[in-house]
This record gives sequence, C-alpha cells and structure tokens, in this order.
Amino acid sequence: MLAGLSPARRRLVLAVVTLVALAGVLTAGLVVRAGSAGSSPGPADERPGPVLLVPGYGGSTASLGPLADLLTAVGRDTTVVDLPGDGTGDLNAAARALGSAAEAALERSGAQSVDVVGYSAGGLIARLWAADGGDGIARRVVTLGSPHHGTTLADLAGSIAPDGCPEACRQMATGSDLLRRLNVRDETPDGATWVSIWSDQDEMVTPPDSARLEGALNVSVQSVCPDAGQPRRAAAQPDGAADGADRVARRGPGELRSRRLPASQRLSRRLSWSRPSS
Repeated sequence: MLAGLSPARRRLVLAVVTLVALAGVLTAGLVVRAGSAGSSPGPADERPGPVLLVPGYGGSTASLGPLADLLTAVGRDTTVVDLPGDGTGDLNAAARALGSAAEAALERSGAQSVDVVGYSAGGLIARLWAADGGDGIARRVVTLGSPHHGTTLADLAGSIAPDGCPEACRQMATGSDLLRRLNVRDETPDGATWVSIWSDQDEMVTPPDSARLEGALNVSVQSVCPDAGQPRRAAAQPDGAADGADRVARRGPGELRSRRLPASQRLSRRLSWSRPSS
C-alpha cells in the first residue's frame, strides 16, 4: 500500500505506524503543551476512543491503509474519513466531513473523545475542525508531514498552472487566506494533546519544517532516527524507522522539544505535483 509514496513518505508512515502503536507509552510522557497551566483539560484520557484518519490532498486512502490495519488489529475503533468530492476542494468542507465522522464515531462507540491523525493536508483539515469546536472532543491530534505554513509546490502550481491548482491546492500556498486565518490565532487550541511529525526529506511539503506547530510536540523523524536521512540505508533497514519511533516514545517531552531541525533546509529539485502522494 506504500508503493505510491516517495521513499521519504514511506519512511514517515513506517515510523508513525509504530508511534501510534505505542500511544499508551507516549501518553504517559506527553503534556498537553508547555506552559498550559490553567487551560481547559479537554476530554478524559482514561478510555481512548475511536481513531479518525484523515487523508491528504486528493483524498487517497491507500497511504493510510497500514496505519488503519495496525490500529484495528490492536483493538482500536478506526475510521478513514471520506473527503468530499475528489479531495481537492475546499478544506473547510473537508473539516465539516471530519466533524460528521467524529460525531458518528462517538455515537457508535459511546466514547467521550476521539484521536485524530491527519496526513499531509489532512493535518490542516484536523486543525480547521479543532478550531471550529472539535478541540472539545479531541483527546489527541497527530499531524504527519502537514503543510501548516504552506508549501512552495502549491505556490509553483498556482503560478505556472493555475487551472491545474484546485481550491485545496491554492489553500496550501504559503500566505493563503486560509493559512493566515488559521495561524493568526492559537495554532494548537487548548483541550487536545498536539503532536506534529515530519520528515526532513519530504518532497511535497517544502520546506519540510512548514510542518512545525507552535505549542505542539514537534518531532522530525531524523531527530530520533538518523538512518531516515540516508535513503538507501533506511530502505534496506526498515526496522530503523521503528527503532527511532520507539526512542520517541521513551523520551520525555522536554528532551524532544529541545531538539531543533538543522538551520539549512533544502528545497526539493523534484518539483512534481502528485495528488495521491500529498
């Protein structure tokens, strides 16, 4: 199911699969956010509720298949959210679809909260949903390689092929009206635990640290799994990503927050725009 992804995206998904499998360990070590004393506590953590997986640009669910299968295998109620149309339309409409899926999951399960995992543009959808009241029922929101501050690939698509850059594409451009409105306020609303995970080698979200969220636990795969920065070695040793994910789960939040990405960020030379890969 990962065959349609770039090598960097495959490594990211492998790492995240293990991270989510170790969610119980992560929960013990995470705090909602630094300096959040006095903020609303959010849903109770004692009983993890359903998990909602939100696809990226294009609405393809294939890349989330391994994660959904693993979560279902360990007993979690897991749903891959269907995005409206072909997944390239208004991200606000997609956020409303996520809201409907969350309500249905709570009604079906009787749980008090949901965990949301947003892949690429799905992370923006999760943020829009949370900002519109979803934070009241979100226990944890995890974003995977999401363009929280835009991607230069959307800038390029909008400038050289505007007819081929649908609404969601335009909304992911750096400085778009949607991103300005989303980021002018609190990037991580009180209530949920926020985690942003990305790969320094991301070829779709450029620059990769656009995935960084103020107030979240920010983790680059390479900061805990150096092999992920060496494509050939990482591809030959997929367990390296899992080992790195295990190290994320075992570290305290203070140690993880102290890590920083390298100062220099390289823009991808492969300026391709592929709907299923985002």
